[in-house]
Amino acid sequence: MQLRPSERKIAKIKMALQGSAGSGKTYSSLLLAQGLTNGNFFKVAIIDTENGSADLYAHLGNYNVLSLTPPFTPEKYIEAIEVCEKATMEVIIIDSISHAWGELLDFHSRLAGNSFTNWTKVTPRQKAFINKILQCNAHVIATMRTKQDYVLNQKGGKYIPEKVGLKAVQRDGLDYEFTLVFDVDIKHFAVSSKDRTGLFKGKPEFVINTYTGKRILEWCNQGSLPVKSSPYTKLSENEVYQKIESCTSLSDLSELYKEYPEYQNNLNHVFMEKKKLLSQLTNPQNFSTNGHTQNH
Repeated sequence: MQLRPSERKIAKIKMALQGSAGSGKTYSSLLLAQGLTNGNFFKVAIIDTENGSADLYAHLGNYNVLSLTPPFTPEKYIEAIEVCEKATMEVIIIDSISHAWGELLDFHSRLAGNSFTNWTKVTPRQKAFINKILQCNAHVIATMRTKQDYVLNQKGGKYIPEKVGLKAVQRDGLDYEFTLVFDVDIKHFAVSSKDRTGLFKGKPEFVINTYTGKRILEWCNQGSLPVKSSPYTKLSENEVYQKIESCTSLSDLSELYKEYPEYQNNLNHVFMEKKKLLSQLTNPQNFSTNGHTQNH
């Protein structure tokens, strides 16, 4: 257990768009993806659960579509995300994740026994799905359907249902898992209801476009590169110098040069001298038949 200074890392955005049917979630997601990839739709994939709606916008570009069919289990979504990861997609749009929650609710309703304790069989499957989204090495845009939410208020001795806003068709509190959440209305205007980027918090409603995605990409790239884990301890500059001196082949020297780019400037002359020496030693023309080096 050790304290370390805070450090902003280059990030992959994990965001959600929530809105009612017809609000333009799919189209808006594609525009965001276009900005996130600088227009390279070949690196965009849509996991489509909306009966082919992803293909309606093919005029925008040659993005990739992975169509899911019922049942929309969390495990099927996870498998689809892994397919996109293996294809090295930069942006994965999941349209929509509401179907996964609907499938889990159906699963829960079919379980025998205590309804409360049965959630222990549902929650791990939901968590595995959400963790896959959050840990995915790609930008992820998840869409969620919303429905009108009501409460009963007492007026004049009677209980009257009143609208209190839109509620996403997913598990309560899921929006807290995302870095950025846009609420999109039926007129296609968006506001951020959750924003850790600070780009859209408290700003007036707007229509999502490609530039929105570019702004998010710039925010994602403002950190430092994550340090890759290594199975071995990195050597100091002096230790690398010693390894250069002890190299016996050009291939070993080349690997060493590539392995430590941070020392290439300071040790470049050492690398070059060793390369020259090894080249002479491995060139048969530099040797006579009795094994002694020829003089030129």
